[in-house]
Amino acid sequence: MTSLPLIGDLFSSSIIKRYPANPILDAASVPYPTALVFNAGVTKFNGKYVMVFRNDYGSLEKQSIEPHHTTDLGIAFSDDGIHWKAGPKPCFKMHNEEVVRAYDPRLTVIDGRCYMCFAVDTLHGIRGGVAVTDDFEHFEVLSLSTPDLRNMVLFPEKIHNRYVRLERPFTVYSRGGIDRFDTWISESPDLKFWGNSDLLLAVEQVPFANDKIGPAAPPVKTEKGWLTLFHAVDIDPSRGKNGWEPTWKKRYTAGIMLLDLDNPKKIVGMYKKPLLAPEADYEVDGGFRNHVIFPGGMVLEKSGEVKIYYGAADTVECLATAHVDDLLKLCLEG
Repeated sequence: MTSLPLIGDLFSSSIIKRYPANPILDAASVPYPTALVFNAGVTKFNGKYVMVFRNDYGSLEKQSIEPHHTTDLGIAFSDDGIHWKAGPKPCFKMHNEEVVRAYDPRLTVIDGRCYMCFAVDTLHGIRGGVAVTDDFEHFEVLSLSTPDLRNMVLFPEKIHNRYVRLERPFTVYSRGGIDRFDTWISESPDLKFWGNSDLLLAVEQVPFANDKIGPAAPPVKTEKGWLTLFHAVDIDPSRGKNGWEPTWKKRYTAGIMLLDLDNPKKIVGMYKKPLLAPEADYEVDGGFRNHVIFPGGMVLEKSGEVKIYYGAADTVECLATAHVDDLLKLCLEG
């Protein structure tokens, strides 16, 4: 197998500003057992900011050995999107003889209800789930995909009377048995049955990825198109340990693109460099997996400020901001 070309140094765009007091949520902020708090879905719902976060609650010592059996989803609320208070208990968990865990939530408000996409590890592959809630205490699971599918995010409104989502299939066999995973787009009449799927963005189209890409936060509607984050991954064998595990050679960055409002299968523009690359101490050192940035939430404020919520080093939840006009300019000018 031919070795992949190395990507080299990557840097965040100058328009992005990290919140100076990052992280905004960590294990110490959660009033029940937890080790890692990250990859949260964030939205505004009924006048409050809501965060559903991934909570890996096994001991720090065991996380690198057997992390997969000790995961649930926690809830946190905020009045300003910056200062967060975690709820007294987890809000969602799936575990039975077939399902190992649910994780990596993404939140989208559609017609006054909050929908949550999430990943589900099972004994027979990774499935993508869609659930709905009105109170973050009771969730109705609407659909679970076949394996292997994850990183699903919903658009916040119907397009041509169809729900639309981005997703990342695991096409190992058809891509030569290696990580060459791409972003796809599908639609549904009812959030249960999905089809009319098409490739939206491939790894080869992203200059700062040599491994895989996929959806990040749910898209945000602007006058010029659907502002859409994605994650991009590159591998460098020289990275060595790079975390708590014996080896971690990947780097996760965040990219941004703009999709057509009327036809989101059309990419209007894409920034050819990372919007966010691991640079801060809490992104590159001391984490479960260093050099990881994974956005799961994006909120467009009336002022034009865009709040981007992201997991850092698979360990803590962080915040970065930019103005929507600057983000659109990046996408349209490439």
